[in-house]
Amino acid sequence: MASGNEEQKIESGSNVVPQTKPKKDWILLSLRVVTFFATVSATIVMSLNKQTKNFVVATIGTTPITVPLTAKFQHTPAFVYFVVANGIVSVHNLVMIAMDILGHKFHNRGLQLALIAVLDTMALALASSGDGAATAMAELGRNGNSHAKWNKICDNFEAYCNRGGGALIASFIGLILLLIVTVMSINKLLKLNRN
Repeated sequence: MASGNEEQKIESGSNVVPQTKPKKDWILLSLRVVTFFATVSATIVMSLNKQTKNFVVATIGTTPITVPLTAKFQHTPAFVYFVVANGIVSVHNLVMIAMDILGHKFHNRGLQLALIAVLDTMALALASSGDGAATAMAELGRNGNSHAKWNKICDNFEAYCNRGGGALIASFIGLILLLIVTVMSINKLLKLNRN
């Protein structure tokens, strides 16, 4: 009777086949989503950054002559580069989110992970250079340069500078998250190579 029970356990154990689904990396996906929102918000805020103020340029008698001056992000090539770089990084993150969701349909997982790691590294370099260029110009606008006789403009266009600073903060948050995402995607590639 004991041998009959053992056979039933073996038969019942051999009939049960565990179903394994491909495990999603929800941490990486959520970091990509937050990175996307950070970079796209930086792009939108900086691309809509504009302020117009009236300045008195002369006085004739008691009548002041005013001229409207406008500060736009398009006036500074570094800010234009910042917008383009963050826009490209946003599109990159959107494509990578789609690849992560639909990636199980591709058969060559190793090539996919290698391509993602390379593209993440390129996006990190692009975002870093855009943030660096915009930060240098923002510092110049905020403090000026007394050696080159460049006056600061943020005392006159305070709202413009504050919105630009907000875009820079959002972009640096996206940059830090993109650095973490890049390290994680390279780590996934290395784990695949070890197996």
